[in-house]
Amino acid sequence: MLSEDKFYDKAKTFALLKTTEGKFYTLDEFAEKVKATQTDKDNRVVYLYSSNAEEQHGFIETATARGYQVLVMDSPIDPHFINQLESKLENTSFVRVDADTIDKLIKKDEAQPSKLSEEEQKKLQPVVESIVTKEKFTVVFESLSEKDAPMLITKPEFMRRMKDMSAMGGGGMNFYGSMPDMHNLIVNSNHPLISKILNEKDEAKQKELTKQAADLAMLSQGLLKGEELTKFIKRSVELID
Repeated sequence: MLSEDKFYDKAKTFALLKTTEGKFYTLDEFAEKVKATQTDKDNRVVYLYSSNAEEQHGFIETATARGYQVLVMDSPIDPHFINQLESKLENTSFVRVDADTIDKLIKKDEAQPSKLSEEEQKKLQPVVESIVTKEKFTVVFESLSEKDAPMLITKPEFMRRMKDMSAMGGGGMNFYGSMPDMHNLIVNSNHPLISKILNEKDEAKQKELTKQAADLAMLSQGLLKGEELTKFIKRSVELID
């Protein structure tokens, strides 16, 4: 399908897509299934996918709780297959389920109001930025559901896809492979813990709570290792003593 357009034209009727729920659909069947729920405000159908269902379980759970379907795209050639499908399917885009918050992945007209004012967010931003490496993380405030995590870590879809293709030896992609990994640290402005951090008067306690929330987000993405992981475990024990 990737190398022969004539074969693609025949195979598109029987090629199967697999969801994280273990169900299989042809391209036409899946398009029909997700059209009503996964069409964004720009009338584009968004296909969510996972490259590792175990590692991205939390993001998959959030998506399925909204009634969205998540595809399993975990083979080495899937980045190239995704690019092909985007070029073939009209008004369709693919985004990895952990590339952003779910409301940003499939943008609807309704916007969730934030419990924190812009002034409060600006006040809290340097506190959050002080506990992460600025060269690796960009701090972004989002008004998510109270039930979502206080902080999330995402990796922009474009950069991640280019690096994946570079790792596969995609022509002209070597430049992206040499670039450092960049992530967004999403702060959920509607979570009670974020309000608690904002209102904490003790600076040491405020920083400790911020670091704990950020480390939890990093742990969920497998980014907490070595000394930082050891400190997190020790801090966690102290918090529950």
